[in-house]
Amino acid sequence: MKFTMKPNPRTSARLLATFGLITAFTVYAGKAASASDAVYGKFPVTEKTYSGSKTNSVSYTGQIARHVLHDSLKKLAGKGNGKANPDLKAQMLSYFKTKDKGRAIIAPKTKGPFVVSQTGIDQISKGKNLSGKTYKGTIAGMPNNMTGGELLEFWIDKASSAKKGVDAANGYNYPQLISKFIMGAVFYNQVVDNYLDEKLSADKKPNDKPYKKGAPYTGKEHSWDEGFGYFGTPAHTLKLTARQVYEIAKQGSKSKKPSDALGFADYNKDGKVDLYKEMVFAPAYYAAGFDAGSYGKSNMTDYLHTITRHFLDGRKLIANAKGKKLSDAERSQLRKHAAVIGSNWEKTLAEATHKYAGSVYNDMTKLKTILEAKGDTSKVLKNYIKHWGELKGFSLALQTGKNNLGETATKMNRLIGFGPLMPNLSQVTDIDSKGNYVRDQGQSWGEYMLHMVKLQRLLVSKFSIKAQNKKITGDIADLAKKLGSGESAEND
Repeated sequence: MKFTMKPNPRTSARLLATFGLITAFTVYAGKAASASDAVYGKFPVTEKTYSGSKTNSVSYTGQIARHVLHDSLKKLAGKGNGKANPDLKAQMLSYFKTKDKGRAIIAPKTKGPFVVSQTGIDQISKGKNLSGKTYKGTIAGMPNNMTGGELLEFWIDKASSAKKGVDAANGYNYPQLISKFIMGAVFYNQVVDNYLDEKLSADKKPNDKPYKKGAPYTGKEHSWDEGFGYFGTPAHTLKLTARQVYEIAKQGSKSKKPSDALGFADYNKDGKVDLYKEMVFAPAYYAAGFDAGSYGKSNMTDYLHTITRHFLDGRKLIANAKGKKLSDAERSQLRKHAAVIGSNWEKTLAEATHKYAGSVYNDMTKLKTILEAKGDTSKVLKNYIKHWGELKGFSLALQTGKNNLGETATKMNRLIGFGPLMPNLSQVTDIDSKGNYVRDQGQSWGEYMLHMVKLQRLLVSKFSIKAQNKKITGDIADLAKKLGSGESAEND
């Protein structure tokens, strides 16, 4: 007996739809594997009035120069000898505020087999500084209503006279404070509140006009490229794992084979690392670290590749416009890419704040034990001050985005305070008119530890972070009892 099955229209439609999705995914995946689609590299010149010889419209050298200025400034911030040092202060300001010619690259530099191509800032881009691109809003998390730039100059002044950049009496590690805050006040802020926000509007830097007279790129092309540059990731990131990107940033210091980092970075195989296209800088380094589980248990986050992929897809969209003004639909799609980038970048900063809140808590636990035993606290106290600087810097960086964090920011600032609680239970509460710190009696040791618990839970609640490294576990009421602390209503 012969049986025949009549096709079910609904089933056929579903099969066709599924086949279409699989085909589309296969095609997309195939494209993503090719160099032209997986590398933020060469995009054609689409600007109609350009008459020069350049064939590549991608340019973000200024942003990479600022990453190198940041890395160099951080290194200088740890050079103090404990006395007033006008020369060091002037040198630090040269890397932050001025646009001096001939500035040497202090970091990152060649390290063993990891050979860096450039030795001077001017080899990347000339006439750049950090202060001109620093967040101009008021910093509520520190006294005296300083702007972002004013706060960094205040810290630079303090760092220049602090021994190795650390104020042990008040609990400030200036290299960490300066570095982590710049990651938000310059890099993050410029992207989410400027290049991928204001400059995406129809009348700002339109795609049918050059970014500036004679440029080989349109307004939208260059604005998008500058945003990508501030993320600080290699152009070929989508061809690397998060672990490999992390190893590049560490220049192989975390690898059993240091030469591997050179291989990961050196995309053009010339035996050197081009800081412009092949190096990893701070924002991408932290994103890669969380994704690779470098800071603790990995929860399968994908900040690095998600951000990079949306930058690349957005750039393709602009290039496909072929030098014509973007339509409302195209700009809407571009804003969707920007929203994903901004959200994942914000989560990365929130993850870092969470991580260092846990580190501070762990340090305080060790210090409590040592203090009770009347032991030597110097090593753990050094770590505590360093981790608190990273915590404070990242928490302030998180507040420099385009969205006002409102009550969340207020709670973070109150929980962390203006300075760490020191073993003698003193804490910086203000800065006087001469720039001196004012200290007062702080809360109990257990209460400040409980603040770190509350801070972590606030970050998880408000930013939905997944990695949650250095997570402090336990019921908050039980922890309060264990730490001998009553819960402060003001900081709940």
